[in-house]
Amino acid sequence: MNIKEIAKIIEGVLFVSGEGVEIDEFKTKFDMNDREFNKCLDILKQKYNEDSGINIIQYKTKVQFCSNPQIVDNIAEILNPIRERSLTKAALETVAIIAYKQPITRLEIENIRGANSDYAIQLLQSNNLIEVVGRKDTVGKPLLFGTTENFLKRFELQSIEALPNYNELLDRIRVIHSEGDSLYREFTIPEEDEDKSNEREELANDNTTDNPIQDEDSANIDKE
Repeated sequence: MNIKEIAKIIEGVLFVSGEGVEIDEFKTKFDMNDREFNKCLDILKQKYNEDSGINIIQYKTKVQFCSNPQIVDNIAEILNPIRERSLTKAALETVAIIAYKQPITRLEIENIRGANSDYAIQLLQSNNLIEVVGRKDTVGKPLLFGTTENFLKRFELQSIEALPNYNELLDRIRVIHSEGDSLYREFTIPEEDEDKSNEREELANDNTTDNPIQDEDSANIDKE
């Protein structure tokens, strides 16, 4: 196998990996020395140069694909709106519940929502809006979740005590009227989700005294 063929394989591995790959992995696999590996790397660097949207970086003992730093702003303009739309209705409900009921366990969140919240919690954690704040002193020691400082920043709150009433918070979460890197500028709710939301609101109005979000212990939801 010649150097060009090995370089092509290295290219494919780096593309699929998406992360840094140990140089020794390639050298061992293809029985190469440093000089031979560097020849492969030079071939790829010539292909992925400053005129390409993708570059190759070598750091410590690894090599990796990365975006061309010259087009970082352009990439952000495209990717940020996509990420904004990724915050689902379930995540909006979940973060609102956590904000008012924290610290709270996943099971307690699901009891309030009446639906599985695993994905919503994962999404909120990945966006640094909630975090694990401890474990509940009950059987199994379930994790307790709370909001982060980034949550306050995203929703323009000085503190948790400054939370608006529950419905106002949901409205603020849906559309944040601000410039910058907000995750929620272009968020829209599908019609199907809106219908389900309306059904839940009607049920909530019929069972106001049983609504866990609006009880006397709900962190001053009806603030002036």
